[in-house]
Amino acid sequence: MTEKTPKLRAALDGVPTYKPGRPAAPGGPVAYKLSSNENPYPPLPGVLESALAAAASFNRYPDMACAGLMAELAERFDVPLSHLATGTGSVGVAQQLVQATAGPGDEVIYAWRSFEAYPIITQVAGATPVPVPLAEGDVHDLEAMLAAITDRTRLIFVCNPNNPTGTVVRRAELESFLDRVPADVLVVLDEAYLEFIRDENVPDGIDLYRTRPNVCVLRTFSKAYGLAGLRIGFAVAHEPVAAALRKTAVPFGVSQVAQDAAVASLRSEDALRERVDALVAERTRVVAALAGQGWTLPESQANFVWLPLGERSQDFAAVCERAGVVVRPFPEGVRVTIGEVEANDLFLRAAEEFRKEL
Repeated sequence: MTEKTPKLRAALDGVPTYKPGRPAAPGGPVAYKLSSNENPYPPLPGVLESALAAAASFNRYPDMACAGLMAELAERFDVPLSHLATGTGSVGVAQQLVQATAGPGDEVIYAWRSFEAYPIITQVAGATPVPVPLAEGDVHDLEAMLAAITDRTRLIFVCNPNNPTGTVVRRAELESFLDRVPADVLVVLDEAYLEFIRDENVPDGIDLYRTRPNVCVLRTFSKAYGLAGLRIGFAVAHEPVAAALRKTAVPFGVSQVAQDAAVASLRSEDALRERVDALVAERTRVVAALAGQGWTLPESQANFVWLPLGERSQDFAAVCERAGVVVRPFPEGVRVTIGEVEANDLFLRAAEEFRKEL
């Protein structure tokens, strides 16, 4: 007799499990984790103190409306409070967006490879993922994404800069794309790495959202601001979309510790700028060193670099691990976070060793 078990949604059968960057093993030879695009710096000035003060009251529920943070964001970006929504990191808000727009029979378009959560959150909602291969140079193929739109399309993700390749969509091509997307299809500009962009031709998504009701901008405090462990992000969108996001949010999902830390982080802009500039300078050094070793890689505007190694990706990751760093292999290539100088140097030595074997 077959034992009966609870019935689960069949839509979940093909859903892949999100794979986080593997941490360094305790007591092992690996000293540095360059697999999760984390900020190597400690919290910005004043942030830890704000977080600790908030932690003293975590026997109480947090402010579900995130009123203090929302007010800070509204002033910082000059947007109405009604155009803001928060969530557990930008990926949490992205999941809320899919829940608000798509269900069985609906389609969600995104570039591939891009952020690996997109197909997961799409399938969890019961919608159909429509991955569009990256064009030559590991960039978004916006023309192909336009061609993929059907009457079932509800949402399009544009990751800018793209994770994991670090490539960007520039203003002219993005504006042309947005002008041709049907007005009833939501375009989500996922700008988790915006602070690291130094290409002046890449637009700020918030400028684009202001005149386009079907554009939503995602931001996070996990990367440049260094609050990855607190899980807090936000969206800027016109009122109907932002209101839907607030409806689909997990009640009390964003802790008071995270809210207060985010406010303090926003008020440490000068220190943030210094740290981001230092990481961008380190990115430039790493890229130059790789070029000197003979590597060809796409230009990164994020806090990581991408080595399009294909089937050699796992081999390269193993070489890096023996050298003392954990990197993030994908079937198409390897993503390596820009971390501490010492970590980057270990990675560069591993890359040089691997290059000699090619």
